[in-house]
Amino acid sequence: MSKKRVLVVGGSGYLGQHLLQGFSEIQCSPFDLAFTHHSTPPHPLISAIPHSRAFHVNLQSGEGFQTISHSFGQPHVVVNCAAISVPRSCEMDPAAAMSINVPSSLVKWLSSFDESNTLLIHLSTDQVYEGVKSFYKEEDETVPVNVYGKSKVAAEQFISTNCPNYAILRSSIIIGPQTISPVPKSLPIQWIDGVLSKGDKTDFFYDEFRCPVYVKDVVFIILALTNRWIAEGKQMQLILNAGGPDRVSRAQMAEAVADVRGYSTTLIKPVSASSVDRGVNSPADISMDITKLIQTLDTSPTSFKEAVRLILESQGSS
Repeated sequence: MSKKRVLVVGGSGYLGQHLLQGFSEIQCSPFDLAFTHHSTPPHPLISAIPHSRAFHVNLQSGEGFQTISHSFGQPHVVVNCAAISVPRSCEMDPAAAMSINVPSSLVKWLSSFDESNTLLIHLSTDQVYEGVKSFYKEEDETVPVNVYGKSKVAAEQFISTNCPNYAILRSSIIIGPQTISPVPKSLPIQWIDGVLSKGDKTDFFYDEFRCPVYVKDVVFIILALTNRWIAEGKQMQLILNAGGPDRVSRAQMAEAVADVRGYSTTLIKPVSASSVDRGVNSPADISMDITKLIQTLDTSPTSFKEAVRLILESQGSS
């Protein structure tokens, strides 16, 4: 049986690299892998996953997609991990945020194929929600409070209007170990560990809540959706909250790291989010109900405390 083609858009980013690693580790893998990157190809990643193919693509113009058509072919599954995901950056340049975060060139390319048998798995965000209550459900109204959230709502609407088959994952903060080719942005748990290990008292918000999700759980979700699409071939139009099972504040995140490492919790100074001007509105409580995710994919996401333990174990003691 011929292998199924999987394209990871934004494959050199944090989730993209973990996803490529997850696909490549499957024994006797039934997948041909390819990924896109925007700047310099990440050589450590290419060396670690030698059977994947790297393509340079400009997501704003769509330049590079035709090369994929000619040398890789129409993918059976596309996972879109590419985004400008720093809210402050989106606030400073809304036009750029919209042009990257709404995947118009990608969807236009997919619609150019004669057969519409590609599943688009798109990474959205919990920041589509307003943040005025706890445990949002997928059917709740999306009322984003910043440009990043607005760009992601626009992307969801564009995909649901123009793609016959899609799965949209509203992801919370993704936590996990560093990637094969290290990403430049700071990783949440590693950053907390770094500041607490120095013994300096540090401010952490006590009144903003998320449901951080372990990166390997996100990889599992995407693999499960991919396998279902390939096995069943039935129309798929899904929106899923992709968070972890625990609603935590930044202060509670820091407390979990302190507990695992044995740091003094006196180093954690709880402060209100309103005490800091971050140059962008931030929703107060965008915790999510993940019942639909658990029932749809028969999965049980890792608890926050266990994810922290796994992450810190993977990098050794500080």
